[in-house]
Amino acid sequence: MAKCVFRDGTIVSDYGRPYIISEVNSSHNGDIEIAKRMIDASVEIGCDCVKFQSWSVASLYSKTYYDANPISKRFVKKFSMLPEQLKELADYCKEKGIAFSSTPYSEEEVDFLVDECDVPFVKIASMELNNPIFLQYIGKKNVPIVLSTGMSTFEEIEEAEKVLRESGVEQMVILHCVSIYPTILTNVNLNNIIGLRERFEKYPIGFSDHTEGDAAAVAAIALGAAVIEKHLTLDKSKVGMDNGMATEPPEFNELVNKCRNIQIALGTQEREILQQELDQRKNMRRSIVSTRDIKAGEIIKASDLYAKRPGTGIEPNKMELVIGRKAKTDIEMDTVIMPEQLD
Repeated sequence: MAKCVFRDGTIVSDYGRPYIISEVNSSHNGDIEIAKRMIDASVEIGCDCVKFQSWSVASLYSKTYYDANPISKRFVKKFSMLPEQLKELADYCKEKGIAFSSTPYSEEEVDFLVDECDVPFVKIASMELNNPIFLQYIGKKNVPIVLSTGMSTFEEIEEAEKVLRESGVEQMVILHCVSIYPTILTNVNLNNIIGLRERFEKYPIGFSDHTEGDAAAVAAIALGAAVIEKHLTLDKSKVGMDNGMATEPPEFNELVNKCRNIQIALGTQEREILQQELDQRKNMRRSIVSTRDIKAGEIIKASDLYAKRPGTGIEPNKMELVIGRKAKTDIEMDTVIMPEQLD
């Protein structure tokens, strides 16, 4: 199975223990104390990583957009985090024993995350797949990548992967993603996980989940997803950029538990018979039994034999080895025939 090693030594792989990312995005509403509470909640939920967004007014939209949408500039400024705040959150995550990462939208933000925050990986947003200059810059930082693929064709994903690989990226996870917030189940197309795995055999495949509920994430684990990214909120009722489709802690915790349990239940493709199952054979399998009273010295015929529980005697698939044998002792009707009763 394909695997990826993050900078902190964490190994993620297809069908392995799922690496679960709590995506905070802007649900902290620009309040660092709320952001810390979300980190605390992510720890309690059982997530492996808390991921933020590093965008700012300057890096997210152009003047053209702000001129046409003046309220957006105030909104972006309010909901963004300053670099020093992100560094404080990175240190807080380290203190709490959970990984910190973020999605950069500029070269300066990439440098800050890699050099100052020491992130285990850099998350590349779906919107960047057709942005080769930015991909090259990230690739040359020589850090593991988690690449989201919303809005992109297979050909565009292949081109982005090529740019990153040729820029020096060796460790990468590719996430199936549908960039609709929320994504309804009829549009989530989880079999793309299989399609991506077939096209990108070198890399583990994960799932960036924008659906409501846990069904899609759990199904993705059954398909072998290495990473699950899910949006977290402390309160869905509050107004926010994606707060309405994010998941509150109790439901998120249930999702994490289901994903972990499903991955464990998948087991291995190798057929393994447990000792408990071997013990069950004696109770549940059949043995060769007599259909009539057989006297000592009689030759046993096929019509003299049948198979019933328990499985403590001669196995039914050895019937041909009993037919034609001479009974050494009297054999009572409807009893299990034992090897020592045959001549």
